[in-house]
Amino acid sequence: MLRVESVETDSYAAELGLLAGDRLLSINGHEMTDLVDYHLHLGSKQLLLTVLRENDDLWEVDLEKDQHEDLGINIAHPQPRQCGNQCLFCFVHQLPKGLRKTLYVKDEDYRFSYLYGTYITLTNLSEVDLQRIIRDKLSPLYISVHATDHLLREKLLGTEIPEILPLLDRLVAAGIELHCQVVFCPGINDGTALKQTIEDLASLWPQVASVAIVPVGLTQYRSKLPQLKKVTHQDATSCLRLVHQYQADFLPLHGSRFVFAADEFYLLAEQQIPSFSDYEDFPQIENGVGLIAQFRHQQAEVLVEVETLELDKITLVTGCLFRDELIKYAEQFSIKAGFNLQVVAITNNFFGPDITVTGLITGDDLLQQLQGLSLGDGLLIPDVMLKDGGQLFLDDVNIEKIEKALQVPVIVVENSPWGILDGVESIADGPVEIIQL
Repeated sequence: MLRVESVETDSYAAELGLLAGDRLLSINGHEMTDLVDYHLHLGSKQLLLTVLRENDDLWEVDLEKDQHEDLGINIAHPQPRQCGNQCLFCFVHQLPKGLRKTLYVKDEDYRFSYLYGTYITLTNLSEVDLQRIIRDKLSPLYISVHATDHLLREKLLGTEIPEILPLLDRLVAAGIELHCQVVFCPGINDGTALKQTIEDLASLWPQVASVAIVPVGLTQYRSKLPQLKKVTHQDATSCLRLVHQYQADFLPLHGSRFVFAADEFYLLAEQQIPSFSDYEDFPQIENGVGLIAQFRHQQAEVLVEVETLELDKITLVTGCLFRDELIKYAEQFSIKAGFNLQVVAITNNFFGPDITVTGLITGDDLLQQLQGLSLGDGLLIPDVMLKDGGQLFLDDVNIEKIEKALQVPVIVVENSPWGILDGVESIADGPVEIIQL
């Protein structure tokens, strides 16, 4: 059963009289054991809900709704299964002591992969889990492969594990769509090993629908961890050469490029970012694959909409990786809007300067580097800097503290050209409270 934590106002659940504390036993006769069951059986237009009220009364209610609409109930989130791997590049192992406990949780849960697109290694699946995935068609799933050579994969994951290819074969045979990733570690799973991995996964197309190659991320807290090399200009260039060769082979064969490199490789190699269409339907954008191309595509649309605004200056923060791209956009935006959209790139002193993505900037780093700067009429903070779209940075500094310390209105914006425009217009509309866009 699933316990209702809260009910949203003006929702189907509110109209039916569902209350916090009620327990959802079944939908259309299907027992509710977790959020996967809830989402699997919510899609029908006609629902029969079996509910156990807080007073232990059993209640059945019929509901007709639009097929893709939610009931409007919030259900307790399941605790994720833990990862037993000891990956050479595990980011959790590279965290310093003293952060909030949830940051040290290593989740490895096929349910989260299905619900949220998180990557799993398939190393802790039981036979019951596999049967459920296949029976309920839990698709797509997102798989951290890293290498298809078994011994090499065991080295990368730091423990004895089942072979990956038989697991993938079984899922593919059942019609489960898979998106895979390879964390690129120079000198370990590059070169010949990477070729084998790409070719093995390509043999499972179209059920293995895409593969992303992403560079290993190394923080400054690795003193007692295995030695790894950071990705260099030469490494990035070699990786892109290989990816482009395979794309040229796969496109006429499958109608898809199949394998894609993260944007960071292009920046490290100082190569041109591919066009918007080259990323097809952006299957790996959450992995940093195609973010710049998507941003450029949207910025062309947004610049058409920008009007002159009565502002002097607004500051937009970002990580160092995206600095140059954002500055180019801000210059065009400023000309059209008639004020200065100032971009400030925050150096990651907390994790180390080699960590350059926007999503890993801490509140303290942001505060220290913005203190004393002229920020203008407001400060725009990308939502990817905050925990789960909320108000807290990784180090638990909140937006209210930022606003009070810097004495400037702070707007949290979607990390896109449209989000920036929305934030700018919010500041231009007058005095604002802290809001989430």
